[in-house]
Amino acid sequence: MLQAVLNGSRPADAHPALPVLARHLARDARAVALHGISSVHVHPRGPGAEETLDPVHVADAVAAIRAEVPHMEIGVTTGRWIQPDPRLRIEAVLAWGRLGMGKPDVCSVNVHEKGWTDVCAAAASVGIGVELGVWTGGDAVTLRTTGVPPGTVRVLAESTVPDPDTAVAEGVRILRALGSLQVPVLLHGEEDGAWPVLEYAMRNNLDTRIGFEDVLVRPDGWLGTGNDDLVETALKLRF
Repeated sequence: MLQAVLNGSRPADAHPALPVLARHLARDARAVALHGISSVHVHPRGPGAEETLDPVHVADAVAAIRAEVPHMEIGVTTGRWIQPDPRLRIEAVLAWGRLGMGKPDVCSVNVHEKGWTDVCAAAASVGIGVELGVWTGGDAVTLRTTGVPPGTVRVLAESTVPDPDTAVAEGVRILRALGSLQVPVLLHGEEDGAWPVLEYAMRNNLDTRIGFEDVLVRPDGWLGTGNDDLVETALKLRF
């Protein structure tokens, strides 16, 4: 699987085509769907373009995407940097379960964040799947010790090393620390490490992802014209 990650935590002025508003996320989701993408991950924004877990804005983003691409898997974040209090993150996730058309299909939960197992349980209780973010070998050990929570649809092995010469090695270390799991593993990198890690994942038949959350430029160093441009470039690397 190739997942498209449309905006992430980037500021609104990071790229002229960065999707921030709900209608822009829907536009990009439609564009990547034309390339066969069936899963997107987005960071909904509030009125000031700030990241938010507020059910109102999450519903706006998810519903807009669903209206354009009804069969797309839509994922959102539960990042601690948005809401540091795990109790409030849990309340937000529980509220998402009542959003109808605006209810996310999945949410990402980072293993290193306080209260992560409780956030996972909240998501499972309202029928929202979980993508578990594993950023380090230590996170991988934590997950293996704790066990994969119910409702987990995949584990994200996230090489956060931006150096292209070491990003793949870091990703491999995380994969080895994870060992054999009962759920799929999606491997990805970020910034200058994004493309080398994506190529490694594709060569080894692993799920991966691409989009403005992870990188703004194509492998040739030119600025990507949009999320669909990055997706199209990634798909060409398969051949």
